[in-house]
Amino acid sequence: MQRFVTLGLVTLGLIATGCGSSSPKPAAKLAGPIAVSAASSLTQAFAKIRTDFEAANPGTTVTFNFGPSSTLETQIAQGAPADVFASADSANMDKLATAGLLNGAATVFAKNRLVIVTKPGNPQHVKTLADLATVGTISLCGIDVPCGKYAAQALQAAGVTINETKITRGADVKATLASVTTGDADAAIVYVTDATAAGSAVASVTIPVAQNVNAVYPIATLKMSAHKAVASAFIRYVQSPRGEATLRSFGFLPPA
Repeated sequence: MQRFVTLGLVTLGLIATGCGSSSPKPAAKLAGPIAVSAASSLTQAFAKIRTDFEAANPGTTVTFNFGPSSTLETQIAQGAPADVFASADSANMDKLATAGLLNGAATVFAKNRLVIVTKPGNPQHVKTLADLATVGTISLCGIDVPCGKYAAQALQAAGVTINETKITRGADVKATLASVTTGDADAAIVYVTDATAAGSAVASVTIPVAQNVNAVYPIATLKMSAHKAVASAFIRYVQSPRGEATLRSFGFLPPA
């Protein structure tokens, strides 16, 4: 009899313990606004990613500040509000890391390549980087802007020098390409992604791999962010298979 009493007490104790335990709390709902400072070349791809991210996370909103990575880095360093920084090069991201303004390490989420663009039909018959030295006006990004630095590297690799009097400089890659579409320049060096977005407004001339440059795109949450959970979720989405598929659809290369 004693055995049955003891067993009953143990059973009741287990039941009481189970009833008294609390269920795990559900994860907090992701909500809030974030501001993303991103390189101009990400404009179309990030617009699509924002639509998909906000649809997957009701209650979140993403606003963008697109521009040259060098300008965005300066703005952030001077205190301009932002939650996420996506750069078209590592140099500008490294400046913020050195200044202690990143919330953790940056990660590369995409790569890009350069291409020559001309007016539709390629009336100057540009075939190589070397041809740019003898064509009329050439549009390049500013010398301190990532796309300008990448173009300089490609020209140097090809052993090509363009007289500075023949060069018009764009504030970013969008302005650089626009010089061709508006007729102000005969050719330009831009990212493949921007040439793809321009469609039939330009003709594209491939730059050989040996002369081309791998443009890297790192992304990071900023220490100043007041919505780090949303910022981190946005970055995870950008790096997810769905985000990578969107980037590829706009011509970006995978990070590795």
